[in-house]
Amino acid sequence: MGWPIGLHRPYLVVAGTKSHPARRCVRLRPRVVERIKPLDLTGLFQVSTLPGLAKDIQLAMAPVFLLTGIGSLLITLTNRLARIVDRARWIEENLAPRGEARRADQVREMRLLDRRMRIVNNSIMLVTASAVCICTVVAAMFLLRLAGFGFARTLSIVFALSLCLLIAGLALFIHEVRIAVRAIAIRDELLERD
Repeated sequence: MGWPIGLHRPYLVVAGTKSHPARRCVRLRPRVVERIKPLDLTGLFQVSTLPGLAKDIQLAMAPVFLLTGIGSLLITLTNRLARIVDRARWIEENLAPRGEARRADQVREMRLLDRRMRIVNNSIMLVTASAVCICTVVAAMFLLRLAGFGFARTLSIVFALSLCLLIAGLALFIHEVRIAVRAIAIRDELLERD
């Protein structure tokens, strides 16, 4: 690609194809010429000022505070999962023989615990995926800003996706808590209500 010799206005030389092997020159409009600029890589990965770097780090680190909350939620979810697994193992060890009346209650509780384990596990997976998306956004914000590229729309979509994953994980968490509360129905006679 080059400029035709002797032409005063900008032209774009278009290479031919198999059906049209000859090259042709296309005159560019002034607006198109202004848009076509060479890629300047001299400032790549260079920070001009220290306050500019501090601002870039500050902008990239803002979503990190959300990671603290997600970490606390993951601890809560893994503790709930551990308690459910412990209860299921205890019931397995103390499972009544076939034919006893309490075996039906134990099997019902084991099925409920299995359902709760699946819900908590899915919640953990969604919340972890949310944390990964947020980490990706933070790293990309910092690196892309440092490199001078702008992908604001893409990063906004990834951040919105992380929030949607977090909402789905929290919804599953609420669902599991509701199942656990319904399963622990204390009889009125034990509460000594009048």
